[in-house]
Amino acid sequence: LKLAQEQTPGLTAADLHQDEDCLDTWFSSWLWPISLFNGILDPDNEEIKYYYPTSDLVTGPDIIFFWVARMIMAGYEYMGKQPFNNVYFTGIVRDEIGRKMSKQLGNSPDPLELIADYGADGVRMGIMLSAPAGNDIFFDKKLCENGRNFCNKVWNAFRLVKGWEIDDNIAQPSSSATAIKWFESMLSKSIAEINDLFDKFRISEALMSVYRLFRDEFSSWYLEMVKPEYQKPIDRATYNATIGFFDSLLRMLHPFMPFITEELWQHIGNRAEGESIMYASMPAAGEIDNELLAAMERAKEIVNGVRGVRAQRNIPNRELLTLLAINENIELADVISKLALLDKVGSTAEKDPAAASFLVGTTEFNIPLLNNIDVEAEKAKIAKEIEYYEGFKKSVEKKLSNERFVSNAPAAVVEGERKKLADADTKLATLRTTLAALS
Repeated sequence: LKLAQEQTPGLTAADLHQDEDCLDTWFSSWLWPISLFNGILDPDNEEIKYYYPTSDLVTGPDIIFFWVARMIMAGYEYMGKQPFNNVYFTGIVRDEIGRKMSKQLGNSPDPLELIADYGADGVRMGIMLSAPAGNDIFFDKKLCENGRNFCNKVWNAFRLVKGWEIDDNIAQPSSSATAIKWFESMLSKSIAEINDLFDKFRISEALMSVYRLFRDEFSSWYLEMVKPEYQKPIDRATYNATIGFFDSLLRMLHPFMPFITEELWQHIGNRAEGESIMYASMPAAGEIDNELLAAMERAKEIVNGVRGVRAQRNIPNRELLTLLAINENIELADVISKLALLDKVGSTAEKDPAAASFLVGTTEFNIPLLNNIDVEAEKAKIAKEIEYYEGFKKSVEKKLSNERFVSNAPAAVVEGERKKLADADTKLATLRTTLAALS
């Protein structure tokens, strides 16, 4: 009354009354699952019989007592059973110094501004990717930027695929057929993993799984395996399989990125009026060829090895290379040839000292380079490396010849220095053999 009189002098207690149409916030919220369907007034209501109890409640951990526990108590008191079966606690979004975001502190970004800058799906993706179940999120606009970049990647992949010209009269390359079989297994494996993660409410991990599937496996590898040469058409079978994969991936991404996936899904194929990706079922997992998956992982390592040689030796992509495995056959040679831009893939019993080499597992691979490099420049480069390793070897030998060091240093340290010396000898022997071969 005193506070009211400060605003309106002359008021009496008789002038004040409680609003007849207002409930205390927490009291009203704990009755929500029941009162929503008029359950207390009409317990035979068909709606509440259908919807109560619901499956899941999603909420923050800060209202476990204020809201969640009270809803459960009210459910048992008035309906005789719990109001929901599972409670999923999200993390709390905090600012860069760890404060909970609130209107009172004014430390919350304007969501409409974020959407204008990064897109609705970009904001959603960025925050969800960094939100493991139950953990708090320290908000940074870079999260939204990462989400926007992924949206751009999805859009650009769509533009690439839809931009291909189709020729019904050309045969499917063997590399494309292999790529399709591989991605079918990869897709099935990911679907099984994502379904398991959803069952365990590990939403962020499920998103990360489909994110990596699209970004790393589909965009970075599969599309490179099947895309036609510049300004050349693609065969019908490969195109149809790729569109099918894209459709499945969009459905898997849709719960996390509803807007861009709906837009692309409408344009990736012919849709009936009113048809929406919202009602499309999630793709089902098929058979998984684990041997093919393992072989493709090895093939990726080989391709990366060839690409590393190109980068080190400044060999342009237009120059085709030869790849030889030492005493071993190469699996998936058709795929490796296309991805690594090779004109020959084979095996050899003898190592070419003038060839560039790299290891995948225990297998050594050679790339003959005499026709692809400036021999004199390469000789000068190797001579510098020899000079460096000779100096390095002398410094290690000097340390090992010091009796005080050998006697007082821990055995593991001394052994490490001896290993350095042995590695330097091996490297020098290889470099000298290569230099002699070039000469």
